[in-house]
Amino acid sequence: MLRFLTAGESHGRALVVVVEGLPAGLAVTTDSIAGELARRRLGYGRGPRMRFERDEVTLLAGVRHGRTLGSPVAVEIANSEWPKWEQEMSPEPGAPSKVLTAPRPGHADLAGMLKYGFDDARDVLERASARETAARAAAGSLAKALLAELGVAIVSHVVAIGSAEAPEGVRPGPAELEAVDASEVRCFDAAAGEAMVAEIRAAAKVGDSLGGVAEVLAYGVPVGLGSHVHWDRKLDGLLAQALMSIQAVKGVELGDAFAVARRRGSEAHDAVSYDEGSGTYVRATSRAGGVEGGISTGALLVARAAMKPLASLNRPVLTTVDTVTKEETVSFKERTDVTAVPAMGVVAETMVALVLASESLRKFGGDSVAELLRNRDGYVRSLGATPSAAPGRPGARATSEAPGRPT
Repeated sequence: MLRFLTAGESHGRALVVVVEGLPAGLAVTTDSIAGELARRRLGYGRGPRMRFERDEVTLLAGVRHGRTLGSPVAVEIANSEWPKWEQEMSPEPGAPSKVLTAPRPGHADLAGMLKYGFDDARDVLERASARETAARAAAGSLAKALLAELGVAIVSHVVAIGSAEAPEGVRPGPAELEAVDASEVRCFDAAAGEAMVAEIRAAAKVGDSLGGVAEVLAYGVPVGLGSHVHWDRKLDGLLAQALMSIQAVKGVELGDAFAVARRRGSEAHDAVSYDEGSGTYVRATSRAGGVEGGISTGALLVARAAMKPLASLNRPVLTTVDTVTKEETVSFKERTDVTAVPAMGVVAETMVALVLASESLRKFGGDSVAELLRNRDGYVRSLGATPSAAPGRPGARATSEAPGRPT
């Protein structure tokens, strides 16, 4: 299994992530991690922090000469703004220059203050901030590298921001991730992307925020990840929990879940056929999102995450209560984005990658990458398929529909 733990605050000295369970021999560089962190800063509608924020990556442990050692990997992401926040966020005894007592509706501020007995919302918001996802993205870059060894590729794209939606049936393949990232809003459909930008501009003009939906696609996922035998081993449950843990995500969908809930069974499931050439069972659609009974089927894995509009507004209008005076007021204003849906899609990739990498290690095991691949190949052969043709192998025949949402 793969485990990770993040530490750090939004304006603290640094974020740190420790990833445990990676096999030895996995290629890792600071550049590959920094590249993934740069993708997290993408997207039209981001605030000014994204323009000057730089993620200074340091590999602290677990890697030697570009290869993992099989021991925990520790990564530090330094905060380039730390000198401006050193006094306010110092771990040494002292007092802040300003106490925040007007919590923002929709944020963790008030619930966290009440739960932990804080009188300053900053004691909550610094950790609740989505800045924490930079540490997750670093961990996700390692998970993606491991999955690439298994022939699994993960792509995300934005399918909705506000009322602007991408057309159904348009999905990028693994080779089109760069094209997605080149979009201002990480939307694969150009016309829909332009409509999303217009939505963001309109919201920004009045100091408001927007939410939206990102879709994550995992190609080449081997059959057999997850399990039906325990509630906490189900792959769809693990994916849902991982995606729901992303800041501001309020809904998760696997496959066409909400659409098929309104269909009859004869139109809701994925028919199965057998391909003699590859020795694999295939599905022409992915309405189930590549998971049946809590187990991956080998079909295209599809998951969507719905992000609410950000709680921090450039023009606060929602009323709140001052926790000291108990009088009605408006919330304090933190630096914020109009929308972070494009970045959320990258973080969603991270969380899907971490779940799939963990379940791959649980299924195949191995102390080194070479042993992991041998174990996987043996499993594939036991299914009657050839390792070179089965799902989860570079160059494998796809076991799901070509990019394009199933109908």
